[in-house]
Amino acid sequence: MFCGVSKADFLEEEAPRLEEWLNRNYQGEMSYMANHFDKRLDPRLLVDGAKSIVSLALNYFPDNQQKDSNAPKISKYAYGKDYHWVIKDKLKELFQYIQDSIGEVGGRVFVDSAPVMDKAWAKKSGLGWIGKNTNLIHPKAGSFFFIAELIIDLELEYDGPIKDFCGTCTACIDNCPTEAIVEPYVVDGSKCISYLTIELKDEILPKEFKGKMDSWMFGCDVCQDVCPWNRFSKKHNEPLFNPHPDLLSLTKNDWEDLTEEVFQEIFRKSAVKRTKFKGLKRNIDFLSDTNE
Repeated sequence: MFCGVSKADFLEEEAPRLEEWLNRNYQGEMSYMANHFDKRLDPRLLVDGAKSIVSLALNYFPDNQQKDSNAPKISKYAYGKDYHWVIKDKLKELFQYIQDSIGEVGGRVFVDSAPVMDKAWAKKSGLGWIGKNTNLIHPKAGSFFFIAELIIDLELEYDGPIKDFCGTCTACIDNCPTEAIVEPYVVDGSKCISYLTIELKDEILPKEFKGKMDSWMFGCDVCQDVCPWNRFSKKHNEPLFNPHPDLLSLTKNDWEDLTEEVFQEIFRKSAVKRTKFKGLKRNIDFLSDTNE
């Protein structure tokens, strides 16, 4: 885990970028992205008296992957237990430790569940730079991290941002199956496979993406898998992120014949539950129909 601290302030650089991104409708049907615009840019509107953002990055890189190379694919972050609950418990422990150590401290914990611009704060806290795929990249550990934060009313010593080391590399842009990275550092969310397989709730996926899904049924790791910085990724040491014993051994046929009973067993406390059985079947059927 990495930790960095930044001053709770208005995100001046991010404000015009967010506005432009929303104006281009890159959020697709994620209408919540346009909500609480002011709070997204100023944590002091989210937490009374906020003075510091403590950003944390928790590794989730697995040591094993799906065995059948022809099977529909699941993003690595969803192999184990739902990260929201795993990390929130850790943050609550940290917050309690802070209060036990120095007395009453006001604040809140956040894990990808409120209008907080996680990556912007992690960048300001020196946990990495924002890559051309818009993921946070740590120079010694890559990008397979969950980001979370404590926003507290305590003044601390602040860290600063580090340099962007993407250089002239365009691997993520060149390899995105749906060309969702429309320019360096800008992703059209409505074209992203993660959006299509998780956020989009339509009965059928848009036909213009037939043959372009690269066999992903939940999320997508392509822009991270091809990133040179992820050669530094190391296996996580969080048992709760380990997959269900059967998950990685399921074959292409097993997935195509998936029953709701098996779905409920394998993904009992998983982030994959977000799609529900019906949504995952929709995605698998879409891949089958296009012979991917």
